[in-house]
Amino acid sequence: MIDKIRNEVEKVFIGQKELVDHTLITLLAGGHLLVEGVPGLGKTLLVRALAKAIGGECKRVQFTPDLMPSDITGNIMLDVQAGKFITRKGPIFTNILIADEINRSPAKTQAALFEAMQEFQVSLDGQEYPLPSPFMVLATQNPFEHEGTYPLPDAQKDRFLMKLLIDYPMQEDEKEMVERVLKGGTGAELSLEGVNRALSTEEFIALRDKASAVLIAPELIDYAVRIVAATREKGSHGSYAIESGAGPRGSLALIRCARGRALLENRDFVIPDDIKAMAIPVLIHRITLSAESELEGLNENAALENLISGVEAPRS
Repeated sequence: MIDKIRNEVEKVFIGQKELVDHTLITLLAGGHLLVEGVPGLGKTLLVRALAKAIGGECKRVQFTPDLMPSDITGNIMLDVQAGKFITRKGPIFTNILIADEINRSPAKTQAALFEAMQEFQVSLDGQEYPLPSPFMVLATQNPFEHEGTYPLPDAQKDRFLMKLLIDYPMQEDEKEMVERVLKGGTGAELSLEGVNRALSTEEFIALRDKASAVLIAPELIDYAVRIVAATREKGSHGSYAIESGAGPRGSLALIRCARGRALLENRDFVIPDDIKAMAIPVLIHRITLSAESELEGLNENAALENLISGVEAPRS
């Protein structure tokens, strides 16, 4: 099943296999995904191809400065002809919500996703409406220093299981992509032609259940918790560079992603390398660097690498 999904995505998204694998791990862990990169790198193409490959209903919302919360969640409106109030459900009532350029909307609109991402329900006029199962948010964002962006609130970022940074493709991959796109058209369109649904909704839920059944030893749970706790301990393991660290949700996310990676590697048990490999994408959006470290040119990735190298892994 995993190979089927990967093959469908790679029909249109060329190269960056690690990025594709990390995206699959997020799905196996049943979480929400945030993909960051400058415009034009294929963030939306990756997310849309993935959404199509895993089946289920998919809707896309383009986040803009004038987007209102009700444009996402829906609202209660008066039907004049019938003389009663009716519920108009928004695009969030779907299996996969593609939140395109999520940080181009102000915090009030971004907050419309809070309840849905954590509790898998939406409250309209005091009444709770459950979301379809499975439900996940696959969001893209531009780097915050780009014009017209609003930083995501910490509470919003924490609800994303993983944050992936998409970079420029290798030159050979870019050449293959250009040749392939121009062969099929003008190159102006965002084409998903050739991408087929690899799984049914039921098969996808069963695949998620497999990931949650992957075994993890108590020593590895302790290892994951120690890594996350180190981001909050001033002066330990190089955490001097981190102003504020990750909370307990970070520990849970790290274990969930480690299980997903184990399944991707065709194992039914977690090893220390799974936790170490997933630590940076799971924690990178959950920490805040100190002003001193930013002045020194240190970034979140380097700070976490230093921290992880100082936390001893289980030997048996």
